[in-house]
Amino acid sequence: MKSKEKLAILLSATLTLMIAGAVGFAQRHFMLANASRPEVKMELSGTVERDSRAMPLEKTTMVKPGEILDWTITSENSGNAPALSYKAVGHIPQGTSFVADSAKADGAKALFSIDGGESFSAQPMIEEKQADGSIKRVPAPASAYTEIRYEWADPLAQGGKLSASYKVRVK
Repeated sequence: MKSKEKLAILLSATLTLMIAGAVGFAQRHFMLANASRPEVKMELSGTVERDSRAMPLEKTTMVKPGEILDWTITSENSGNAPALSYKAVGHIPQGTSFVADSAKADGAKALFSIDGGESFSAQPMIEEKQADGSIKRVPAPASAYTEIRYEWADPLAQGGKLSASYKVRVK
């Protein structure tokens, strides 16, 4: 009889531990599902400068060499917490070149990449061979930029909206 009682107690303890573990898992899962977190939605829109007007890109069928495209990145936080250290990246499409000094965003600093987004710098540098054969690091031309990243110092607040823009010239 004692071994049956021990077995019953052992099974009861095991069942209790399993139920407690399942409850703990469910509670942790529920808490994570309801945790405060940002949910940022980004939208990219573009216009082309044509006849001294800005025409939405979706209303044009073609862009011509020399035309300026104005890209705007809009970010909105519809989550229930601020987005900390928020960054937005814009791509400089092939067949275009970045227009120098066109990066604009309130409260953000603009960083540029010349290697497809592998690294970013406020002033990317390249190596240039000098007349005497030496190599000198010089600022990369804006035409070499492949990406632009905006970094905001302040969090993107819950319900907040940010925008950043830049221009490219069609080659």
